[in-house]
Amino acid sequence: MIDFTTDYARKVYKGDIMASFLVKKQCERHLRDLKELKGYTFYPEKANKVIKFIEMLPDIKTGESITLAGFQKFIIGSLYGWVDEVGNRRFSKAYISMARKQGKSILISGINIYEFLFGKNPKLGRQIYCTANAKEQAKIVWNMVRVQLEQVAKRSPFIKSILKITESKNEILNTKDGSVIKPLSKDTSNLDGFEPYVGTLDEFHEARDTKTIEVLESGMVQQANALTVIISTAGFHLNGPMYKEYQYVKKLLSCAEHNENYFAYVAEMDSIEEIANESKWIKANPLLEVEELRELLVKNLRKKYSEAVQKDDLVGTLVKNFNIWQSAGEDSYLKATDWEACKTDAPFTVDGREVYIGLDLSRLDDLTAIGFVYPTDNQKQFVDAHVFVGTKGGIEAKSERDKIDYEALVKTDYATLTNSESGIINYKQVVEWLVGYIEEHQLDVKGILYDPWNSQAVITSLEEYDWPLIEVAQNFRNISEPLKQFRLDVFEKNVLHNGNPNLSIAVNNAVVRYDNNSNIILDKKVNRNKIDAIVAVTTAYSQAMFHEFDNNIEDYILSEDFGF
Repeated sequence: MIDFTTDYARKVYKGDIMASFLVKKQCERHLRDLKELKGYTFYPEKANKVIKFIEMLPDIKTGESITLAGFQKFIIGSLYGWVDEVGNRRFSKAYISMARKQGKSILISGINIYEFLFGKNPKLGRQIYCTANAKEQAKIVWNMVRVQLEQVAKRSPFIKSILKITESKNEILNTKDGSVIKPLSKDTSNLDGFEPYVGTLDEFHEARDTKTIEVLESGMVQQANALTVIISTAGFHLNGPMYKEYQYVKKLLSCAEHNENYFAYVAEMDSIEEIANESKWIKANPLLEVEELRELLVKNLRKKYSEAVQKDDLVGTLVKNFNIWQSAGEDSYLKATDWEACKTDAPFTVDGREVYIGLDLSRLDDLTAIGFVYPTDNQKQFVDAHVFVGTKGGIEAKSERDKIDYEALVKTDYATLTNSESGIINYKQVVEWLVGYIEEHQLDVKGILYDPWNSQAVITSLEEYDWPLIEVAQNFRNISEPLKQFRLDVFEKNVLHNGNPNLSIAVNNAVVRYDNNSNIILDKKVNRNKIDAIVAVTTAYSQAMFHEFDNNIEDYILSEDFGF
């Protein structure tokens, strides 16, 4: 008997099949677990049973039986071969991501149909949901499953006898045991008797919030053998729930997190630079493993890539064809990968340090941000931020509107809720917090930098302290050069941060707006996209960028940075 699952893992490990770093890590995990994992056992025969069943299903375009590629067998085999002592599945959640047109539909339909016909725990009434962010997308997945089951029923009298499809109710029913397949989206209204057994989330990168997956998983709490499968390409919403799952998965496969019940298969390019090398395209397009498909797939990818290069419009191609997460467009201020590369896990102590402080005093009912830039001994700059949150209308409503969990930020000391009864920002509270923070950590304040708009109350209160107060208007003339220098320093890894979520959210939201002279200022796509923290930090950077010259004005005058 061939163990298809382990065979693929071994080929990847040996280098016989080229794969992404994260796919390699999942394959290594499988091989390691075969020898070391306690409490779970891998049964190749269980894995192969489901693999062979899916290969018996008809392709909805040709009607011919499906042939699974090695990576598809690895995914299915991993989900169904690993079980605990009582036979329940080990993996209750899976994250599966790859470029477009790589056979994810086969995986979705195969899982749904197998569980619909042969799921065992529960034996009766299994609820299976084809899930997507929008109702239309969920219905597309459900229709795909419906068409495939109808084709199966034409070949099998038994399947035909137990299959009942009611399109008006969007319901596929197994009359033998009461199991159902239904579409589900966040706008589904009627969830009476909702107790999901299996849910597949298609194109999860489009989700702006966690409503769909929360509805799904909250209904599974009494299911001993439940399965949630996220299956999607990468996307543009770097503050969305799938990107957060992606960040978690990277930690999981790198052993920074531990979760024996979470499976991940992430086929992606390991760097943008690799895209120029056709031999590495298989990392994001694992179907290139199949010799019969390789020539056509490479031809189409080559055409798509060449056209994108000629048009100087690579962002969409990077996401869809090479499975690389990107900000929403070419006008994004910073690349997410550049920002993530600046993250340091080394502890950073601020006590007694020199610091530049930037203030972004936004609307009273919104956010106010304080940014900190700390020069380090190795000519780098460590940046951090704290925000004050207006609660007018209620903090839950604001969290929902902004798609930010403000209460979680408060608990981790990255944010402070306003203490005013009206819910608007209390600038007295902001000043007291800032003064207390400076004094507690004995900071050597080199400058507090602020936009003069709406700043009178705060600046007047700060004037009694012996700290330089420097006006930095948020216009093209004043802020363009600091923004460009900060972006360059991030690219060259001269900026450090600790993963402060205020800054990560702001970086993912920030875009640039140009004037006729190619100067830039920060902007955002829509009003709810918060950029306050990065505005505060870059305001501070307008002075911090010259820190190395502060103590030697002669060096500064003689440098290329000086001019009239």
